[in-house]
Amino acid sequence: MAFFDLSFDELQQYRPPREEPPDFDAFWRMTLDEARAYPLDARFEPYDAGLATVETFDVTFRGYGGQPIKGWLLLPRHRSGPLPCVVEYIGYGGGRGFPTDWLLWSAAGYAHLVMDTRGQGSAWLKGDTPDPEPEGSNPHHPGFMTRGIASPFTYYYRRVFTDAVRAVEAARAHPAVDARRVAVTGGSQGGGIAIAVAGLMHDIRATMPDVPFLCHYRRATEISDSNPYFEIARYCKVHRDRVEAVFQTLSYFDGINFAARAQAPALFSVGLMDDVCPPSTVYAAYNYYAGRKEIRVYRYNQHEGGGTFQNQEKIRFLREAVEV
Repeated sequence: MAFFDLSFDELQQYRPPREEPPDFDAFWRMTLDEARAYPLDARFEPYDAGLATVETFDVTFRGYGGQPIKGWLLLPRHRSGPLPCVVEYIGYGGGRGFPTDWLLWSAAGYAHLVMDTRGQGSAWLKGDTPDPEPEGSNPHHPGFMTRGIASPFTYYYRRVFTDAVRAVEAARAHPAVDARRVAVTGGSQGGGIAIAVAGLMHDIRATMPDVPFLCHYRRATEISDSNPYFEIARYCKVHRDRVEAVFQTLSYFDGINFAARAQAPALFSVGLMDDVCPPSTVYAAYNYYAGRKEIRVYRYNQHEGGGTFQNQEKIRFLREAVEV
């Protein structure tokens, strides 16, 4: 994959017009209020993962609609008090897997809660959380991108973003976690979810979205033939009369609109040859991000982004961000 998007100079200045519905804030306030009407009921069951230096818990909490959401909590066994915590969201198609898949942050001395993504977890890492649809759905393209897309009230990511906020609240409910020092992170879909949480919760300490998905949907569908954005394009190809209604729904879930509300210090990353989450879609969110921000650019990388190079950057960034 060669360079296909805007030039680097153009990317650094790219701020497209935002398609934001007038009731964006009211919609999300209502959605979260409805979720919080259910008890969080965060449960942490000890789990023997065979790890000598990491204490592991099988997590269940109540997310959207009071529905149970799974996760893992990993804690360094040797700790002297409440720890800063990293809440991590997973890339498209993946689930929570096993605790041994998630050792970076506990090894670095942090509490680490990994949220399972409802309905996913059968593409590359197993999941354990179903996705009941209490409001029903519409005919949709295979995958998750057009599930419930006929209305923002039924759209799949309404449930996921709500779960993600409740995951932060679940992490804060554990006595080993310093509730004042919670950061969110994730790659691709997980990065898009992290941006949404940063826009919805103004008391998180930091956000670290890597090659984030779920940003600037309209442009993504117009310049890339790669999934998952291509799911939307193929849906619109069939439902020719629904195109504007589709993007009206997506405007409630666009990372650009969440970024414009986010205040926590942020560390982004982008691959300039990324055809899955094109660079201009990442920069659109980054350039609108309202808080203090940095971005790491991987010029010759695709959707893998910075990989372990970016992990080193995140460890350094987070160490500074969570200092008391």
